[in-house]
Amino acid sequence: MHILGISAFYHDSAACMLRDGEIIAAAQEERFTREKHDARFPIHAVDYCLQEAGLRPEDLDAVAFYEKPLLHFDRLVETYLAYAPRGFKSFLMMLPAWVGQKLRLPKEIDKGLHDRYTGPLYFPAHHESHAASAFFPSPFEEAAICTIDGVGEWSTTTVG
Repeated sequence: MHILGISAFYHDSAACMLRDGEIIAAAQEERFTREKHDARFPIHAVDYCLQEAGLRPEDLDAVAFYEKPLLHFDRLVETYLAYAPRGFKSFLMMLPAWVGQKLRLPKEIDKGLHDRYTGPLYFPAHHESHAASAFFPSPFEEAAICTIDGVGEWSTTTVG
């Protein structure tokens, strides 16, 4: 089982390749572009992970994006509405990125995988992604995990 994980369009975009639950390769896009905190789709990091695993996009069993974008967008809209009209300028500033990329993630992922991936796309919750990033490289078979973050889709703290 080969799963490609992708984080993009916020900060520090990156990719990670899992083979049967083991990390094969992982890289941040900024290591290739030399742009600190590069938020663009991590095309170079994806290509690196595929190369390290000896795979082509069509060989992948699944691709996962680090959050549920529609739920995240829902939180943003509700937050901006709660602070209207003061938050309207900020809302207008974030809207183009969401309409142009984040709400069109399947198309962005297809483009980033050179239009050669046809398998399933998964969108785990943001805090599940944090938990996975701590658990998979750990030496443990079981673990209790607490994630504390400024924000996920709606959660700021989770326990699992």
